[in-house]
Amino acid sequence: MIFVTVSGLPFERLIKMMDNISKNLNEKVIMQIGRTQYEPKNAEWFRFETSEKIEELYKNARIIITHGGAGSIIKSLSYNKIPIVVPRYKKFGEHINDHQLDLTKFLDKRGYILAVYDINDLKNKIKIKSKQKILPTKKEKLVNFLKNWIENIKRNE
Repeated sequence: MIFVTVSGLPFERLIKMMDNISKNLNEKVIMQIGRTQYEPKNAEWFRFETSEKIEELYKNARIIITHGGAGSIIKSLSYNKIPIVVPRYKKFGEHINDHQLDLTKFLDKRGYILAVYDINDLKNKIKIKSKQKILPTKKEKLVNFLKNWIENIKRNE
């Protein structure tokens, strides 16, 4: 199963592309679309769900595709899954700045995620069979780093 999550903010670009890709996949796709206007036609979807249901989807997903939010990335890594990350861009009006792009580049450089900078590359990233493993100590350091990074952003807002 492939789980796609965008949290609360709309993310039309990702949901539309993933819905299109879903037509040709022989795998169940479940999308959490938040406030996205577009409603998928080729995959199961919901806007919001309980934290228990979300946890279950992260746990059971073979592939997790997420926006560039630190919380979603941390959640993926906590289940030892390397997510495919599609950051929201300021230039498309998807966010107020490019902090998701900055975080994505940082984690991509270190091999923690599979990054999609051009939405047309999403299909290819799904095809990639990742053989990367994150050692638990390395993963714990990353999770702690990301939590501290989020706290610093909140303090500076």
